[in-house]
Amino acid sequence: MSSATDIAKAVKRVDAPKKVIGEATYAGEFFLPDMLYGWVVSSPIARGEISSVKDAEALALPGVHAVLTHLNAPALSQKDEDWQDDVAPGGSPFKPFQSAEVVYSGQPLALVVADSLELARYASRLVSFEFQSKEHQTDASVPMAPSKEASSGKMGFQPPPDTRGEPDQVWKDAASKMEADYVIPAQHHNPMEPHATLARWEGDRLTVWSKTQGVVNSRNFLAAIFQMDPSKVEVKSPFVGGAFGSGLRPQYQVVLAAMAAKNLGRPVRVTLTRPQMFTFGHRPYTTQTVKLATAPDHSLSALVHEVKEETSQFEDYTETVVNWSGTLYRCPNASFDHRLVPVDLYTPLDMRAPGGATGVHALECAIDEMAYEIGQDPLAFRLANDSEVDGNDGKPYSSKKLKECLQQASEKFGWAKRTMAPGSMSDGNELIGWGVASGIWEVMYMPASVKARLTAEGQLTISTASSDIGTGTYTIITQLASEYAGVPLEKIDVKIGDSSLPEAPLQGGSMTAASIGTAVQRACFLLVEELVKLKEKNQLKGSLTPSQILRELGETELEVTAYNAPDGLSGDFAKYAHTASFVEVRVDRDLGSIRVSRVVTATAAGRILNARTARSQVAGCVVWGIGFALSEESVVDHRYGRFINHDLAEYHVAVNADVPDAEVIFVHEDDPLINPLGVKGIGEVGLVGLSAAIANAVFHATGKRVRTLPIQLDDLL
Repeated sequence: MSSATDIAKAVKRVDAPKKVIGEATYAGEFFLPDMLYGWVVSSPIARGEISSVKDAEALALPGVHAVLTHLNAPALSQKDEDWQDDVAPGGSPFKPFQSAEVVYSGQPLALVVADSLELARYASRLVSFEFQSKEHQTDASVPMAPSKEASSGKMGFQPPPDTRGEPDQVWKDAASKMEADYVIPAQHHNPMEPHATLARWEGDRLTVWSKTQGVVNSRNFLAAIFQMDPSKVEVKSPFVGGAFGSGLRPQYQVVLAAMAAKNLGRPVRVTLTRPQMFTFGHRPYTTQTVKLATAPDHSLSALVHEVKEETSQFEDYTETVVNWSGTLYRCPNASFDHRLVPVDLYTPLDMRAPGGATGVHALECAIDEMAYEIGQDPLAFRLANDSEVDGNDGKPYSSKKLKECLQQASEKFGWAKRTMAPGSMSDGNELIGWGVASGIWEVMYMPASVKARLTAEGQLTISTASSDIGTGTYTIITQLASEYAGVPLEKIDVKIGDSSLPEAPLQGGSMTAASIGTAVQRACFLLVEELVKLKEKNQLKGSLTPSQILRELGETELEVTAYNAPDGLSGDFAKYAHTASFVEVRVDRDLGSIRVSRVVTATAAGRILNARTARSQVAGCVVWGIGFALSEESVVDHRYGRFINHDLAEYHVAVNADVPDAEVIFVHEDDPLINPLGVKGIGEVGLVGLSAAIANAVFHATGKRVRTLPIQLDDLL
């Protein structure tokens, strides 16, 4: 059996060979005999009603089998609750092809099904609609746009904490204070793999191969809307080419493929285009106001954090934005407010570090501004105001190594050499800026089931309906199974991404390592216990391997299934992962162009299971943080109510030339209170705060506070 320290080794991804040689099959690559292809026709208007459909010309083409619209699509359940998947917000979910109403630009209006993808695409251009258009409103930045209280119907959303102390009065009376508004635009996920679904009906049974972060969620969703027994629906998604939250909710191509396959009695695959990937959810546009005040000893004395967040007209999407401000630092007087602004766009969708990436950006920029207001080094100000308890509920942290993150990363970065005055550091024609920010993310731990099957030949198979969206789940499960079952890595096979396997939660929120990993640990413990019992019962002597025990007994295999759920024993503690990011930017004096030249980030996330995949996760966060701060913005043309930079030519993500080598530090942190493995998850926390560190570095370089993202060169000229 390997030692416990082997878990953190940089084991190479076990799924890498399949991906390199092309054996890893993604949703849009599955093929079935007699398969048809669907092409989605999207709405050109943002609000109104379809008055007529013209599809005769398309249907006249040889090889075109159907044009599905609201006029001829199968009638599905009309109950809102049947369309509300595991992460649906409150409200009335969008139901494709179930009415003539148009509620957003890009809405699917028709599905052309043909013998080939090319024919379906061509025929889609021959389908047209007449509309009764209505006036739309897609601008959440309008000062007088109506707003409403945040909804608590969405999983993962925590309502804003109650006001503590007298923040308004303390802020009003304070000698040292700041107030600022921060704007973060809508952003889109843009994973490399597009969303696709292949659906097949066999009698009353439905099988779909689909891009998703939750096969169980998609299965239950399809069963509900088609009014079926969930046992007759199977969803498969063995490999996912990135998702970042875009695969948490079942997207409309899942429904359209299943409807078309049911109507035509043949398998149908529907793959969305890159512009269509901009039509089913995004990080919401937010405006935030932060007010801070300090006492004479430079301690935070008042904090006010308010947000207005975009949602759709039909659902109340809400993500936790302001709560982090009441958690990260010590402040006796604090208040929070969260308002929703409904617009005629599709419902926003969880996107890597939802709420945290936006809320902490505003907080950490405000903290920097407050530090400059009182003339204190921004790092020293953060360290001095660190909190040992969660100010929102008074609970102590199960563990918190934020100070250690700040100290270790600052030492590696060389922060002590920084001069305080903005514009005081330069190199030739480049202004140099150094910025810092803290980050935080909640530890999530959900129920999960895992099956472990050991054969007499020594092959161990671990099965669970989890997903691997590129984070390294296959590898982590393999390592944990090897550790706790005593089986070599090369003798372990992991099966995931199929709803017929033991149930598992969505892969999102940085919960998978804790939730699935602990279930793997428990399954392996059960397996070993059963083997020990068999050995003792049959009086087998000597030191025997698990497979040798089975062979001695004449058994071909042993199988156990474990269910694991949080026991609630750690409910008296606040459970978070933390990070500290230090960034150097270089700004051209004449052009205002910004280049991130150095990044050092330290993360305290409990036990690190694999040094290689963990570093990859944080490095990916660094790349995203650079794009978040300097380039990413989904632009709406409000005249038409649609996103106009809906491809990778116009939606600017960070590329190799934008990204320096990042120094990634993992701060040792033992935390037995959060879960049996002591893991916290790192997929989100690495992104939280990075954009603020960049914005703070830009201020240090130029003396200009840019409070609207992305920061662009014309902001500095």
